[in-house]
Amino acid sequence: MKKGFDNDLYIRLQSEKILERIKKFDNKLYLEFGGKLFDDMHATRVLPGFASDVKCKMLLSLKDKSEIIFVINAADLERNKIRADFGIPYGTDVLRQIDKLRGLGLNMNSVVVTQYLGQAAADKFINKLNRHGLRTYIHHKTKGYPTDVDVIVSDEGYGANPYIETSKPLVVVTAPGPGSGKLATCLSQLYHEYKRGVRAGYAKFETFPIWNLPLRHPVNVAYEAATADLGDINMIDPYHLETYGLTTVNYNRDIECFPIVKSILTKITGDDNLYNSPTDMGVNMAGCAIIDDDVCREASNQEIIRRYYKAACDYKTGNGGSEAVERIRLLMNQNKISIEDRKVVKYAVEKAEKCGCSAVAIELDGKGTVTGRASKLMSACSSAVLNAVKLLSNIEDDMLLLSPIILAPIIQLKKEVLGEDKVKLSLGDVLTALSICAATNPIAEKAFHMLECLRGCEAHASCILPESDQGVMRKLGVNITCEPEFGSKDLYGF
Repeated sequence: MKKGFDNDLYIRLQSEKILERIKKFDNKLYLEFGGKLFDDMHATRVLPGFASDVKCKMLLSLKDKSEIIFVINAADLERNKIRADFGIPYGTDVLRQIDKLRGLGLNMNSVVVTQYLGQAAADKFINKLNRHGLRTYIHHKTKGYPTDVDVIVSDEGYGANPYIETSKPLVVVTAPGPGSGKLATCLSQLYHEYKRGVRAGYAKFETFPIWNLPLRHPVNVAYEAATADLGDINMIDPYHLETYGLTTVNYNRDIECFPIVKSILTKITGDDNLYNSPTDMGVNMAGCAIIDDDVCREASNQEIIRRYYKAACDYKTGNGGSEAVERIRLLMNQNKISIEDRKVVKYAVEKAEKCGCSAVAIELDGKGTVTGRASKLMSACSSAVLNAVKLLSNIEDDMLLLSPIILAPIIQLKKEVLGEDKVKLSLGDVLTALSICAATNPIAEKAFHMLECLRGCEAHASCILPESDQGVMRKLGVNITCEPEFGSKDLYGF
């Protein structure tokens, strides 16, 4: 696949920018780190060539100078908020990321639970971390926020939060998702640092929207589509335009909050000219690492369409509102794109109409498109993936990859032991069977090794797939979308 983004250039430029910002203060910077440290799949899709862990690699280049604080909102723990691209709760994602950070040798400082009101789920989460020896802190709602700056910047406001002991010049404050309380944690620490006589600084790292790309650039529009449920809107930064006469892009929440943040920073630091715009606060250099604008534009247009299908399916299943669907439709109209521009869609729909059951199509780079349909034995996803690896391996279509001897005990397990009413092999079941067959069958082994070639491929289903199949497709790196239609009248699973 064509690349539009240079990872090595990005790591160099981003590291230099952060070090430059640290030097502006007393060798102490609290960096509000938006987006995802690991597995930034949105960025990999809209910036082809962007490695999902490139931001982590950038921090590894600053390993000796940095430490990390994770922040999570107690309300998100209580309502078991889910990270959409992995289908796991925010609390679980924090634990997953901490394990990965430690495995890489990055310095993990602590976890802060914000907006704490005595939630039972938050208490359970804190107890678990404490018993694993990880420092945790509790932040309550900040008194006086957002209007009474004198109270906010006082011992009753930020001063009521416990001070987090840090030792590195760069303190990265990150979270599993938006609204976690990263900004409040950074500013609370800033207040405590100044009380201790340390002239610490604050900066914001946010990959999207990209400030030095045009407002309606597809990369930035794709960000709007991704956050349609949050109501984020890209805007020209009026403060930057007024101060410097330069047009830059930010988003509505940062622009709306800037007067409050500026007032708080001025109250803490005594410097009214520390930052003159939301763009000033940022350190993001992603736009400077784009090496092929056309590639990124096309990839972003495709992401907008994928986001439309995701929002439409969420609405169908009752997990989202119609506002997000309408918002993305508007963005598609503005960018002059439609669902017909997602070529794989028609293959899945046509296959479903022809066979009278659910179907999945996978577009293989340079190899055309394969389809698979649901059967009594396996799901449409399972069938499509098997057909895809056969084509990639130049295996005859009628060749059986899965031995009946292997499948029989799996079916027996699901039916007789687990008591499943309708026994149909999911994609996970099929891949497990394929891996077992690969141990003794050279043809199955050849097909098994082709699974990694599915990463980055486009796929579409004629109906909403079970989350189990969608999750495995995501793990394979396949960009799967679904028609906003139910595959059956069954309620369970949706």
